[in-house]
Amino acid sequence: MKLNILCIGDIVGRPGRRIVAERLKPVAREMSIDCVIANAENAAGGSGLTPQIYNKLLRYGVHMITLGDHTYRKRDIIKTLETADNIARPANFSERAAGRTAAVYQTSKGPTIGVISLIGRLFMKPADCPYSAADKILPQIQQKADVIFVDFHAEATSEKVAMGYHLDGRVSCVFGTHTHIPTADERILPKGTAYITDIGMTGAHDSVLGRGPESVLKSFRTQMPFPFEIATGDVKINAILVVVDSNTKKAERIERIRLDADVEDATGYDSDDGKPEYLNNNF
Repeated sequence: MKLNILCIGDIVGRPGRRIVAERLKPVAREMSIDCVIANAENAAGGSGLTPQIYNKLLRYGVHMITLGDHTYRKRDIIKTLETADNIARPANFSERAAGRTAAVYQTSKGPTIGVISLIGRLFMKPADCPYSAADKILPQIQQKADVIFVDFHAEATSEKVAMGYHLDGRVSCVFGTHTHIPTADERILPKGTAYITDIGMTGAHDSVLGRGPESVLKSFRTQMPFPFEIATGDVKINAILVVVDSNTKKAERIERIRLDADVEDATGYDSDDGKPEYLNNNF
């Protein structure tokens, strides 16, 4: 059975949420999408996720949510992380960290999709070994899911490429998030795993990784802290479409998807965002 799975890159703030709300369901119908996976660690004001925004994303048509280094930026998401089975924090955080290490979703066709979230260690905050974490969790998720995807939220391209080869033939897809810049290296690895180093971001592209260029430039040039407001211009969805054979669990196709939108009144924050935060250069 062929499964069409759409993976959406980091959703950044209200503009990112807005285009997902406007475009996702029509596109999912047009492409006969069976499952939608989205990284939403930047969905609330550009950093973190709230229960309100989590629920909105599900209403917009997202089936499973992955997170990254801003998982706990909004502390009120912790209860959701502990109770919901469709949202995953990085599996190589401390084993005592709140949240599930994998998410699952049963498609209308029958097969169940699982997604594991991992976080990189190069140029990132300390974390446990992502390769060992993947080896540990795979046997567990294989008992629950017919097809497995992995979101590797990492800075270094070398680390992401290495993870692709580490998991080649053991999962159906390894996709990268975090850098917010789409890469052009989508391919099927030798043993049948779809791979891309980074999907890119869903949000305002007239920006520095989703933030207003002026405040980011001030921070870089002065080394002083400035609030990084969410940018609003040139809003796009960056995603990948992966076609998987549920019988062999091998990927048959991976394609980059870019969707434009004319988002009006996409202010940098709303009642669900809060005020812009002072963020470091890792955003």
